[in-house]
Amino acid sequence: MKELNQYFDHTCLKADASTAEIKKLCAEAKEYGFYSVCVNGCYVPLAAKELAGSAVKVAAVVGFPLGAMSSEAKAFETNDCCANGAAEIDMVINVGALKEERYEDVLDDICSVVASADEYNAIVKVILETCLLTDEEIVKACELAVSAGAEFVKTSTGFSTGGAETRHVALMRKTVGNLAQVKASGGIRDYQTCLEMIEAGADRIGASASVQIMSEYRSSQYQSER
Repeated sequence: MKELNQYFDHTCLKADASTAEIKKLCAEAKEYGFYSVCVNGCYVPLAAKELAGSAVKVAAVVGFPLGAMSSEAKAFETNDCCANGAAEIDMVINVGALKEERYEDVLDDICSVVASADEYNAIVKVILETCLLTDEEIVKACELAVSAGAEFVKTSTGFSTGGAETRHVALMRKTVGNLAQVKASGGIRDYQTCLEMIEAGADRIGASASVQIMSEYRSSQYQSER
C-alpha cells in the first residue's frame, strides 16, 4: 500500500471559501505531501500559483455539484480549469439522464469532458453521486465512465443527501476492475473510515479533514510502536 498521505485530494469546495482558506489548504498539502488539492474553478489559478515548484497537483471540480448543466458548459469549464493549471478534473455526471436510462446522453457528457481534458493530458474523475443511485445504476455509470475513457470513478460530491459508503466503493471497484481507479469522497472525517474506504478498494480519498486523519494515523502508528 502506498503511503497514506498520497491517497489524499485535500479538499475545499464550500461556497464561502476564502482566498486565505485556499492558501492554507495548499500550505497544508505541501506540508503533508498530499497528492493534490481539490478546489472550485475560480481558485485554480491561485492554487496553481501556491503549489508551483511542489509535487502537489491541482484538481478542479466541473459541473459541480449538480451535474445538471449542458455538456458544452462542462467542456468549456474543463478547458478553463486545465488552461489555468488543473491537472485533474472531477466532473459530476448528469444524474437525471442516468436515472432515465438516457445512457447515450450520459456517455456523450463524460466524453465531452474527457476530450477537453485530453488536450492538456489531464485526468478525469467521474462523480456518480452514489447516494442518489441504485446499485444497478452505479454499475451502469461505472461502465459508461470507463467507456468514455475516464481514469477514475468517484462516489460523491459531499453536497447531496449522503457521502461515500464502503459498500458502494467495493461495488465500484468490482465493476471497473483494473480499467479505472476509484475515489471515495464525502463524509470521510476520521482515520478508521478512511482505512475502511481503502480496504474496500479506494485508490484516492477526497477529504477536507485530511490533516486530522493524518494526525490520527500518526498517533496510531506511535501507539503501536510503543
